[in-house]
Amino acid sequence: MDPIILASASPRRQEILSQLNIPFKVIPSQDEEVYPDDMEHTKIPEHLAVQKVRSIQRTFSKELETFWILSADTLILYDDKIFGKPSDQNEAEFFLRTLQGKTHNVVTGIALYNGKEKTLISRSSINEVTFAPMSDEEIEWYLNTGDWHGVAGGYRIQGVASCFIKSIKGSTSSIMGLPIFELYDMLKEQGYSIL
Repeated sequence: MDPIILASASPRRQEILSQLNIPFKVIPSQDEEVYPDDMEHTKIPEHLAVQKVRSIQRTFSKELETFWILSADTLILYDDKIFGKPSDQNEAEFFLRTLQGKTHNVVTGIALYNGKEKTLISRSSINEVTFAPMSDEEIEWYLNTGDWHGVAGGYRIQGVASCFIKSIKGSTSSIMGLPIFELYDMLKEQGYSIL
């Protein structure tokens, strides 16, 4: 199997590629994540995933002619508002108080560059997560775990927050940051076999 450049430092994405026995090298994109102000929010993760792949392409130019580049981006949407990575514990608390007892969307965009064919394809995966109602004590306990650091919406479904996740509709791997079905389907479409 050819190695894939993963344009992300996400430990979850690395974990998923490792589970699939796909060889990869991590080279995170250094570009600032930007998108048009009027872009439909569900389209933003796919747009950013493509942007990250293009950033890596520019960095290595002709050296990447035979390389594969993979990127993904995830965001939380509730009431048409974007919940990114909380900047501090106060923002994490605001996110939790807003999302507790409600259903929100988790959107992951994925982009794959095939250097052999010089093609770039992308897809989105939209999923629903429902939090149970949380007491003040539960919210304080969760915040004190520190599990909210560095993740969209301030939670990881595979972490401590799973105590409060009532239901998931869609792909667990997508909510973690890399939709396995879409990844496998895209690799297969591009002639990259993991079998």
